[in-house]
Amino acid sequence: MNSKFLLLAPFLAIATLCQSQEFTQQDSLRGSITPERSWWDLNYYHLDIKVDPEQKFISGSNTVRYKVLEEKQLLQIDLQPPLKIEKVTQDGQALSVMDNGNAHFVTLNKPQKKGEFNEVVVTYSGHPKVAKNAPWDGGFSWSKDSNGQAFVATSCQGLGASVWWPNKDHMYDEVDSMLISVTVPKGLMDVSNGRLRKIEEQTDTNTYHWFVANPINNYGVNVNIGDYAHFGETYQGEQGPLTMDYYVLRDNLEKAKEQFKQAPMMMEAFEHWFGPYPFYKDGFKLVEVPYLGMEHQSSVTYGNQYQNGYLGRDLSGSGWGLKFDYIIIHEAGHEWFANNITYKDIADMWVHEGFTSYSENLYVEYHFGKEAGHEYQVGLRNNIRNDRPVIGYYNVNKEGSGDMYSKGSSMLHTIRQVVNDDEKWRQILRGLNKDFYHQTVTTQQIENYISEKSGLNLSRVFDQYLRTTMIPVFEYKIEDGNVLKYRYTHVVDGFEMPLRVFIDDGAQWLYPTAEWKTENADPNASTFKVDRNFYVEKEEIK
Repeated sequence: MNSKFLLLAPFLAIATLCQSQEFTQQDSLRGSITPERSWWDLNYYHLDIKVDPEQKFISGSNTVRYKVLEEKQLLQIDLQPPLKIEKVTQDGQALSVMDNGNAHFVTLNKPQKKGEFNEVVVTYSGHPKVAKNAPWDGGFSWSKDSNGQAFVATSCQGLGASVWWPNKDHMYDEVDSMLISVTVPKGLMDVSNGRLRKIEEQTDTNTYHWFVANPINNYGVNVNIGDYAHFGETYQGEQGPLTMDYYVLRDNLEKAKEQFKQAPMMMEAFEHWFGPYPFYKDGFKLVEVPYLGMEHQSSVTYGNQYQNGYLGRDLSGSGWGLKFDYIIIHEAGHEWFANNITYKDIADMWVHEGFTSYSENLYVEYHFGKEAGHEYQVGLRNNIRNDRPVIGYYNVNKEGSGDMYSKGSSMLHTIRQVVNDDEKWRQILRGLNKDFYHQTVTTQQIENYISEKSGLNLSRVFDQYLRTTMIPVFEYKIEDGNVLKYRYTHVVDGFEMPLRVFIDDGAQWLYPTAEWKTENADPNASTFKVDRNFYVEKEEIK
């Protein structure tokens, strides 16, 4: 990459994007905390639906229980066409509903008294959006297995959970607990989040009731339907016995028993780095689906074809990416960063993807050694495009660049080097999951926490990597054979970041800024290298 081009290009690109980007009222209704959302706090859902795979049709209801924060009577429920709300009731009485695209405004008849718990029941049906490219462009995936049996799954991050069920479709407010009841044709099984409470058998159908005892984000809720075989194990974790259950197509049972041996290896590594698995009450599941996979809470979906790497490819190019199944490790890593710690606004999606991409490196390090983890992480940089900032636009449901994965993890790996204390760094990662346990967060909260716990002011480092497309360039020159001059270019105002260099393989710390600094250099030194674990570019000035 031509580093000189980076000086002006990002600012021009950002300015152009801001001028050309247009958002609609629907974007705001989806992405902001509207007045019709803010006055009530989610407490409980009971999603009760029937799925007809042959007709690709769903019908049912969602009971929405909430706590009244302010005494208002207009409530926003979200549901995307072509699904239709048939009626909304409270205490058995039908309510008036005004539709505005994906947002539906319900006028409540009875006074909403502050502190009370009330509920509405939303009845709906229709042919839900068919996923075009799950999980990135999701909805319902309607498929069949090799035996001709229905094989069905949902995915909806970004697009929104309201693509298949009515809910308060904004990430800031997670429901405290949830019952998911799914009726499917006999011979098929539904696997959803949480623990299976009971199975109700009817003449031609069975209803599976799954209960989620922990808070859950709306896109984490899922339905998976197939001719599943089940096996499992009990993992002795930091908080005691943890059930780990696996649901796979019958024909894949033996392959799954071998491949899923990596699941307890994942749990061991991530409990070490991040702290206890956040959902012991709900257990952990891997569930086979007809798409690549997704981080659905306590019901992580899997479609990596029982091979290591990302569909058999090493995303890092280092060789270490073929030592583990990417979907098992990455999607399960989201249980800590996405499901335990959840962004309030999708503009901060890097909190999910940056940390979870970084978790791959930590998994490799835990099982194969520190140098292996470093090689994997450095290799991921080849995937960074620096096309636009990692952080997106707020309040309009707009995520930032796909660089949130590799660039986000490269930033975190760099910060680890700056902290220069591996145990302190591990305690910061564990502390995040403890102090933000089952919470929705902003980028600013995460930035402030890492700065505070590390004892370093990292605000400009976060600005540099998250809010611009510039990569710091470490410029240096050696004058008169024994004078080292150096500085950073292509950096935000006030950027300071210590840098480890190797002079004839001896480690030395430098403290560059945007201004030239001078150090005495060994005139007999033959090599000068920047530690590759820092995500910076190097340029020698002749």
